[in-house]
Amino acid sequence: MDRTLVVVFDTEVQAYQGRQALLQLDSDGSISVYAYAVLAKHADGTATVKQGDDSGPIGTLLGTSFGSLIGLLGGPVGLAVGASAGVLAGGAVDLNNARIGDDFIDDVTKVLTPNKVAVVAEVEEEWTTPVDTRMEAIGGTVFRRALSDVKHTIHDENVAAMKADLAQMKAEHAKAHADRKAKLQEKINQLDSKIQTQLQKAKERREAAERQAQAKVQVLKAKAAAAKAKAS
Repeated sequence: MDRTLVVVFDTEVQAYQGRQALLQLDSDGSISVYAYAVLAKHADGTATVKQGDDSGPIGTLLGTSFGSLIGLLGGPVGLAVGASAGVLAGGAVDLNNARIGDDFIDDVTKVLTPNKVAVVAEVEEEWTTPVDTRMEAIGGTVFRRALSDVKHTIHDENVAAMKADLAQMKAEHAKAHADRKAKLQEKINQLDSKIQTQLQKAKERREAAERQAQAKVQVLKAKAAAAKAKAS
């Protein structure tokens, strides 16, 4: 199952130990790590991506669920993005794109307080014990959530409802008197603009999801090639 992991530590040293443990679990075949970053929360409320996944193709994707999650965890004060954190450069911070509930963000940010550091990752894991055992031994608090497509369903239903309203307004417009037509036309234009905006966002999310899926395939192919080369 594809999941988002956030492991919060008291120190940067512990966070890097956690990152290494996560990559070791990937190497052992216990999990698959598609993307990761080390996120530090500063005393003034700002956050910095200390280390991101430079090598994997998913690490440079814009507007993915992973990039949106990091942006959301950076908080309202701001997120400083280093050269190693291409995952966020130009990416939109969107809860819908993150494919997780706002309750998850709330739970994490209650623990990811100033001066703490987190390892944020997108992984595939079949069971939780390997990660939990390793991270707890280092002193990490583990949060996880399965990535969801629920937001896409809600979005589709919302657009369908707006289209129904638009059709009703157009029907009224056709029968309305001249003084009423202008007001109805204004509302029609406004609603149509909202629909087009939502459709564009949906298109961007679909394209991001496709890029992310393709990148995951490339990550798995690269791992298989490396394993084959090591065995030969």
